[in-house]
Amino acid sequence: MRASTPLPNSSRVPNRSHELSAEEQSVYRQLDPAKIPQHVAIIMDGNGRWAGKRALKRFLGHQKGAESVQFVVETASRINLPWLTLYAFSLENNLRRPKSEVSFLMKLLKSYLVGNVKRMNDNNVRMAYIGRTHDLPQEVQDTMQWASEATAKNTGTTLTLALNYGARSEIVDAVRTILTDLTTEAHTRGCSVEDLLGAGALESLDEPTIARALYTAHMPDPDLVIRTSGEQRISNFLLWQIAYSEIFVTDRLWPDFNGLHLLEAINAYQHRERRFGGLGESFTDEDLNNLEPAEEVAAEIKDHLIPKSDAKADSKSEAKPDAVLTRR
Repeated sequence: MRASTPLPNSSRVPNRSHELSAEEQSVYRQLDPAKIPQHVAIIMDGNGRWAGKRALKRFLGHQKGAESVQFVVETASRINLPWLTLYAFSLENNLRRPKSEVSFLMKLLKSYLVGNVKRMNDNNVRMAYIGRTHDLPQEVQDTMQWASEATAKNTGTTLTLALNYGARSEIVDAVRTILTDLTTEAHTRGCSVEDLLGAGALESLDEPTIARALYTAHMPDPDLVIRTSGEQRISNFLLWQIAYSEIFVTDRLWPDFNGLHLLEAINAYQHRERRFGGLGESFTDEDLNNLEPAEEVAAEIKDHLIPKSDAKADSKSEAKPDAVLTRR
């Protein structure tokens, strides 16, 4: 399933930062509202560990994590964050977790959607989903569609839940879509796919073509990815889209994460310099002109690393090659 179509310009949506808590206000005042990221994606991790630390059942950790979702969503809506994507249920979770836990998570998802649609409408939040959602239980799909339709006219934050999602499977699905489109075009033209490839279709395949076939085709790439629980990995999440995203990792477990912590992550993001593979704004033309030629740098390094006595010995050995190796 792909995300929904784009929303109107978020600058037209009233700012509701005055609704933030006192603690949130103190962090928000440090932010530059003009540099609020367009898209924040969060890998929500640590529900089970949160419960384990308290000698509670895992399902209680998931329930507490669902509360954190709503806290974060409401804070995001109050600061006019246009896009918020949450990694809620991975493809691997569906395949590898105990069936009892998966069943509980599906019930929790339904309960969350039914119980929070009114709050989403009150906060001008629109629901969307990405992932192989067609493989979820039908009653869950029906509830998801109902929540999406019930919030479709909202123009604030788009909350996208990644459900039964895996980045590799997304790329596979994108390739399948491209091949299907190519096959359809070949049929329409009355030729073979090989004919189209030979006529330049292969050369025209580029990054924008693949991006348009992803679930996230109508979304900007994430500016900031937040990972809770301190784990230093991406976990097969938005691999294509986060090529140039800033990564913020916190040791805080997801059930302990709230809107204040979202603002703190955005504050850290605003103090970074995004380079997109380049040198960044702080690297000026003057810096470039002051760079020493490569051969001068190499000579300077060699002088520091190789003592002169060793250098002379090396030159002597080079002047008198090994007789065995040069014998004819």
